[in-house]
Amino acid sequence: MILQPGSFVSHENLVDELWGKNPPKTALSTVRTHVYHLRKILSQETGGPLASDLIDTWSAGYVLRAVPEQVDAERFLRLARQGEALLHVGDVAEASRVLSRALEFWNGGALTDVTCGSVLMQHVQHLQEVYMRALQQRIDADMRLGRHGRLAAELKSLVARYPLNEWLHGQLITALYRSGRRGEALCAYQELRGILQEELGLDPSRAIQQMQQVILSGSDESELLHPSNRSWTGPHSGPHSGPYSGADMGRLHDVSWRAVHCP
Repeated sequence: MILQPGSFVSHENLVDELWGKNPPKTALSTVRTHVYHLRKILSQETGGPLASDLIDTWSAGYVLRAVPEQVDAERFLRLARQGEALLHVGDVAEASRVLSRALEFWNGGALTDVTCGSVLMQHVQHLQEVYMRALQQRIDADMRLGRHGRLAAELKSLVARYPLNEWLHGQLITALYRSGRRGEALCAYQELRGILQEELGLDPSRAIQQMQQVILSGSDESELLHPSNRSWTGPHSGPHSGPYSGADMGRLHDVSWRAVHCP
């Protein structure tokens, strides 16, 4: 209910989320008991008897009467959309600020302390994909603003967390090179190459290999591909207009999906 404020959630959906296809005979009464306890918790949190106003009981289910600003997930999604729009119109500094605010709502993952059924898992995967997109766009904005040194430190942590996300590795290589750390940039490339070969039997994409050649030749850092031209791709991403070939994009789709969904 919290992930769908203002929307009707049926008893059937709640039972399915809690027990799947094998609910006990007492499932409906147990759901009602859970909602009763939820009302008590909400009353304590709001400091008054407001829970009855927050949860409407219908004959076949419930509606949570919360405004989006009361739900962290909704605030995160709204800020992520605003940040993306700002980046698209070229307000890079404000986009970075708004996307940073959105990412502040992300404390290690969505519903990490909740056992998720099939319905909640769909919401979790959607939030994870929006998080990765917002993270990519904030990194893109900061790269355009010349914050290379700060990004290098952050990206080292991110590639450790998402070792199969090739886009993040590419940004780390770029940030290191633009910070004057050519040797570290080459080491970052070799580390990515080793991970991809060991885990997937693949070499880095053509675009990443071109980055390595730029670094080896000592060319001007401006010859590195602009970060906005190499988007992170997830299982529901739209068309891509960057420098990757169709084969590259199919491979990146697989690598990035694994980075998000595989432990």
